[in-house]
Amino acid sequence: MKSVVIGVAVGMAGAGSALAQDTLKWGHTYEVGSVYHQAAQRTAEAFEKATDGRYQIEVFPASQLGNEASLNEALSLGTVDIIYSGPTFMSQSYGPIVVSAYPFALRDYEHWKAYGESDLFKELSEGYTAATGNVPVALTYYGARHVTSNKPILAPEDMEGLKIRTPGAPAFQWFPQAAGANPTPISFSEVYLALQQKVVDAQENPLPTIQFKKFYEVQTNINLTGHITNSLITLVSPGTIARLGDDYATLEALMKENALWASNEIVTAENELADWFRAQGVAVNEVDRAPFIQLMADYLDTQEFPFSKDIYDRLQEIGQ
Repeated sequence: MKSVVIGVAVGMAGAGSALAQDTLKWGHTYEVGSVYHQAAQRTAEAFEKATDGRYQIEVFPASQLGNEASLNEALSLGTVDIIYSGPTFMSQSYGPIVVSAYPFALRDYEHWKAYGESDLFKELSEGYTAATGNVPVALTYYGARHVTSNKPILAPEDMEGLKIRTPGAPAFQWFPQAAGANPTPISFSEVYLALQQKVVDAQENPLPTIQFKKFYEVQTNINLTGHITNSLITLVSPGTIARLGDDYATLEALMKENALWASNEIVTAENELADWFRAQGVAVNEVDRAPFIQLMADYLDTQEFPFSKDIYDRLQEIGQ
């Protein structure tokens, strides 16, 4: 009888230990096969191990917890602990953070990395936290956006009158507007069909997205404009940070480490995909970006934006 009692006591202790595990929720809109989901999973596994199982992070991909707007709201309410969001969406709450998504604001990947480590990014992150309460922790490279079309686009005038699909956020529409094109917001899930049926003439996305969504099947040209360098930002709820206490430093370090891992994966894919597309029979056009860059520099002087010229100039000085 004594051994049975001991066994029951041990079993109850084990159950109590399992119940004591704190589970965090990480929601995002990206597919299970994406490197962004893989980075979240890597973080979750490493954090559980580093805390001896006291914490578990459950990752919900592919909009299982809602779209980007819903996820941001849930983060503010504290019903989700961690999410991915982007500067264009975040600018709805704090305008200046969109500066990195202004066309040609970031020169290349090295400039992007330097920005993520800069005082400017730190200040903009603090401004966003002051406006929302939520805390930007890590910057992940999403890729350089390029225009696909059924003709070569080698100069700004080649875009005049072009009906080009863009996301609905203004930041994505500045470039085609400046070049005389007609930006046309269409749901991401409907872009392939819209291109196939000639509802729009063109679209713009990073090379990995063009491959994954098979846009190259319904467009003959990929024009390497590299007009926007996109980012994802890992956001954490302030309540979660408070709940984690000293363990938050471990989670923060892991999120930064895996954001860099995902970023390097995207850069590797970008470096290989131009040749892959050419092997599929798609024309991949090298573009002299200088006229496009000058176009957007002139556009900056004639429009109003949710960031100051000083912030933009500070971004340009980084890494020079």
